[in-house]
Amino acid sequence: MEKHYGEIIEMVIRRNGYSISELSRMMKVNRRSIYNWFGQPRIKPEIIFKIGVTLRHDFSREFSELFNTEDFQVEFERKKESYHVTLQNVEEISYWKDKYISLLEEYNTALAHQSQKYGITAAMA
Repeated sequence: MEKHYGEIIEMVIRRNGYSISELSRMMKVNRRSIYNWFGQPRIKPEIIFKIGVTLRHDFSREFSELFNTEDFQVEFERKKESYHVTLQNVEEISYWKDKYISLLEEYNTALAHQSQKYGITAAMA
């Protein structure tokens, strides 16, 4: 009996509790496409690989004729490195944003003191 690729993929997705909506968002496809894949007896290896990488699931267990574990492990490692670079960028942006807000607050405080010193009100300024 031949493997039904769509059923196998659906079983993995449902067994592991993945959200179809979240998967479709991460893969940038509509939910209908994913449901259509479930009904297909054959699916392109590129699509299966993309699903596996997105879900961090090694499909070489289910599709040993298409993939080996190294295919997925290399991609998982690459994604992890990309994630760390992105996280580092977010931290750097947050640092500069916080610094800007702090300086802006200091400036506003100094401006308020100057306004009080010279008797300038907000309505006049």
